[in-house]
Amino acid sequence: MTAPVFVVDHFDADSAGRYVLDGPEGRHAVSVKRLRSGEEVVLTDGAGRWAQGVVVDAEGKDRLTVRIDSFAEEPPQSPRITVVQALPKGDRGELAVETMTETGVDAIVPWAASRCITQWRGDRGLKALAKWRATAREAGKQSRRVRFPEVADAATTKQVATLLAEADFAAVLHEDREYGSEPLATAELPSSGRIVLVVGPEGGVSPEELDLFAQAGAKAYRLGRSVLRTSTAGTAATALLLGRTGRWS
Repeated sequence: MTAPVFVVDHFDADSAGRYVLDGPEGRHAVSVKRLRSGEEVVLTDGAGRWAQGVVVDAEGKDRLTVRIDSFAEEPPQSPRITVVQALPKGDRGELAVETMTETGVDAIVPWAASRCITQWRGDRGLKALAKWRATAREAGKQSRRVRFPEVADAATTKQVATLLAEADFAAVLHEDREYGSEPLATAELPSSGRIVLVVGPEGGVSPEELDLFAQAGAKAYRLGRSVLRTSTAGTAATALLLGRTGRWS
């Protein structure tokens, strides 16, 4: 098992290289993980910078002293994979974010598609977005990542079209073979740059949205014979792309 990951705002240590982890992260380390002297930990800012350390002492219920042994920075992966995720019902949005983060997606863009039952408005929308971001953070820690995926503000269909137009590879998951969708498993992928993948709602991407995305340069692709739910399609597609681009090699 690799060392547990904790998120920090800074890496300021004393002259002896000792760092105090307190607050919610310290409480999780001491009271939940029950870490003790001699165990290894990783501290990260979630943006690629991280430090390897060893626990020196645990105090009370929320204070862990760590001796930092080394610093490093993980560069952004390439090609960068962004999934535009239509808003699912209930807690399926957090499920999608969690599994895509664990798989290795680089960015997630919530999308209010025309056929979405769920709509983010006002305080409800802000709370839902905060949940997605918190889920990405916790899933990043659980999966031992040091560069967490960015969760953008909710996008309109026009904003999604702009993202697709700027991508090096733009795809819309669409299972309708009569529409002319191609297998994502055989698509020609770039070795670098940006990949943007759109996952529609349970009701599918509307014809108007498909037309707009096609004008932006996106093609329709399918994963296989079965039809996945919106909360799992992005994870399956991300795994396929990570394998095909060599990022999982």
